[in-house]
Amino acid sequence: MSVLRKYEIMILLTEEFNDSELKTWVFNYAKNLRKFSVCDISVISRGKHNLAYPIDNKTKGNYIQLNFSSMPKYLTNFSNILKMDSNVVRFSVFNKQL
Repeated sequence: MSVLRKYEIMILLTEEFNDSELKTWVFNYAKNLRKFSVCDISVISRGKHNLAYPIDNKTKGNYIQLNFSSMPKYLTNFSNILKMDSNVVRFSVFNKQL
C-alpha cells in the first residue's frame, strides 16, 4: 500500500490569461487531480511577473502554486497532463516530505 506524500507544483502559464480564465484553468486542473484521489489541494496565485529571460518569445507569465497530497505513482500522470497543455510554459514538482 502506497502512502500519501505532500507535493508542490509551481506552474508558469502564459500571460494571456485574465483573472477569470486563470481561475477556470486552475479549477479544471484541480478537478483532473481529483480523478487520481488527490487530497488537500490548495491553490495560490503568485501573480503575473516578468521572466528573467525570454522563454518561447514570452517575457511575462502567470505563476500558480499547487500544494496537494498524493501517492507518488501518480506524479508522472500529473506531469504528462501539464506537458500536453499549450498554456503551460514551464513547471516544477517538489516533494514536501522531510
